[in-house]
Amino acid sequence: MPIVKLHHNDQVYQQEVSANSNLVVLAGIKKFPYLKYGCGMGKCTKCTVKVLAGGEGLPEPNWKEKKMLNGKLEEGFRLCCQLYINEDVEITQE
Repeated sequence: MPIVKLHHNDQVYQQEVSANSNLVVLAGIKKFPYLKYGCGMGKCTKCTVKVLAGGEGLPEPNWKEKKMLNGKLEEGFRLCCQLYINEDVEITQE
């Protein structure tokens, strides 16, 4: 099972998740209490995270991420609501 590391306020929260998990869904059921999110549909960008490691294991950005994040994709930013985790990943959120 993949491991997700979330950096928040100078601490790292690490958790093993089931394959094909969506982090916003997990945040909604209090598995990632420090992960900010809003609509869950790729429209509000509140769930934007910067991928610190493991980005190569994430799916390619879909049209919603391309539209909403524009140039930030090249800087390593992604929308959690659009990601399904199948490999280890390390993220941070501003």
